Amino acid sequence: MSSIDLIVGPIHPALHEPERFVFKIDGEIVVDVEPRLGYVHRGIEKALSERTYIKDIYLVERVCGICNVAHTLTAAQAIEQAFGVEVPRRSKYLRTIVHELNRLHSHLLILGVVCELIGFDTLFMLFWRDREVIMDLIEMITGNRVMSAYNIIGGVRRNIGDFEVTQIKGVLSSLAKRVKQYKKVFMDDPTIRARCAGVGYLSRAKALALGAVGPTARGSGLELDVRVDEPYAAYDEVKYCAVIYNDGDVWARLMVRLDELLASMEVINECLDKMPSGPIRVPVPEAAPQSAEGVSVIEAPRGELIHHVYTKRDDDKPFRYRIRTPTYANIPAVCEMLKGCYIADIPAILASIDPCFSCTDRAALIDTNSGEKRIIDILSLARRSKK
Repeated sequence: MSSIDLIVGPIHPALHEPERFVFKIDGEIVVDVEPRLGYVHRGIEKALSERTYIKDIYLVERVCGICNVAHTLTAAQAIEQAFGVEVPRRSKYLRTIVHELNRLHSHLLILGVVCELIGFDTLFMLFWRDREVIMDLIEMITGNRVMSAYNIIGGVRRNIGDFEVTQIKGVLSSLAKRVKQYKKVFMDDPTIRARCAGVGYLSRAKALALGAVGPTARGSGLELDVRVDEPYAAYDEVKYCAVIYNDGDVWARLMVRLDELLASMEVINECLDKMPSGPIRVPVPEAAPQSAEGVSVIEAPRGELIHHVYTKRDDDKPFRYRIRTPTYANIPAVCEMLKGCYIADIPAILASIDPCFSCTDRAALIDTNSGEKRIIDILSLARRSKK
C-alpha cells in the first residue's frame, strides 16, 4: 500500500502555536514527516540591532514568554562579555534562583500539557495548580508573573531579604512532596505507561547525530547539560548533576523533567543558604566601550540556548545579534521520533520536546532556479512587495 499525506497544522488542537507538519502515513503508521517552519517569524534578531542594549534586554524576553528569564540571562551575559563587565557575586546567585524558578514553572506547564493530551485531566490540573504557586514566587521576587524583567546588564533589578527566603523555602518544601507523588504516578500508572513508554523512541546515537539538546537529549542517555559542562551564574559554586534516562521515549523525557523539578529545588535552596552579601548590580555604560563579540550559552528549560552579539565601539546598539533556540535544534530529533509511531501518538511525541515554535522560526528567500538562499530584512521585503 502506498503512503498518503496527513497534514497537521498550521492550526491544530495539538499545536499551541502555528506550525505545519506533513506526515506520510501507511494506515495508522507514520512513515515519514516533513516539518514546515516559518509561520511566526517576527524579525526579532533584526529588531535587536536597531534598538539600544537596554531596550534589547526587554525585547529578548518576547522571544519566548515561558523562557523569558533564560533569554534575558543569556543576553545579559553575552553583552557583559562583550563590554568586559564582571557582575557582583550576589547577583549571580539571584540570577540562578530566578532561572531555576523559571525552569520549575516551564516543566510543570509542559508536564501538565502532556497529561491533558493523553487524557489524564486530573494530573493536568494538579500540575498547573502547582505551577501557579511558582508563578506567585516569581511575582514576589521580581514584581511580575510572566515577563519578569529581572536580569539587566550588570546584574539584577531587585534584591531579596529574609522574608522572601522564608517564603521560598516553605513553598519548595511542600512542592517537593507533591512532585515525588507525581513521579510515583508516572512510574506506576498504567495509562501513562501505555501512552508514553516505548513511544517516540530516539536512540542515543540518533540523538547525538541529530544534535538533540536539553531533556530531549538527556532522555536518550546523552550527558549534555550546560549547567554541568560550562557552568555559568552560580552553578560553579553549587552541587548539580545532570539528570539522565536511557529509555529514549516520551516517558523518559517526562521523567527527566520530573527529576529536574526536584534538582532545581535543591539548587535554589543551596543558593539561598550560601547567598553572599554585597551589591546586586554594577554600573554599565550605555554604549559599547569596544568593538567586540560576546557569546553566552545556558541551559534553558528546553535545552541549550545560545546568544551571540557583535558590538561596535561607542555605539549603543548591537552591530549584529544572533539567537539559537533549543526547539530549533530539536526539530530533526522530533522528526526521527515520529517515524514509525501511530497517528494517535503524534501529540504526545511533539509535546515531549516542549516545542516553542515562535522562538524557532527564521525567514529566507530561496531562488528556485539557482538554489541561492538570502536572508532579507522586513523593510526590504516590504519594498519588494510594492514593486
